[in-house]
Amino acid sequence: MSVNFGSKRVVVGAHYGLRDWLAQRITAALMALFTVLILGQILFSKGPIGYALWAGIFSAQWMKVLTFTIIVALLYHVWVGMRDVWMDYIKPVSVRLALQIFTIVWLVGCAGWAIQVLWRV
Repeated sequence: MSVNFGSKRVVVGAHYGLRDWLAQRITAALMALFTVLILGQILFSKGPIGYALWAGIFSAQWMKVLTFTIIVALLYHVWVGMRDVWMDYIKPVSVRLALQIFTIVWLVGCAGWAIQVLWRV
């Protein structure tokens, strides 16, 4: 005879939980470190802060790759957050799907624009 303690728990939703929480924290930490790096380069630079300084900061290939990595982290951070908002607050499935598709298209467009700007420098 088996004994069942407590009630059987019914869990609903997409079950992203820990993975999303961890992704948000890791991407936020990466973006914060990148911000500190950029601020450090600006604060310890000589001369006026203008286009030449910004172009100089982002002209090195390693900085372009690092910035691209941070852009990807930012896009994933936004996607996780917006997807959770849509899943939590938009109940009609068709509206939620349309908003998620719009979010994906918007983020892909932002990624293309950011990469174009980054490699133009």
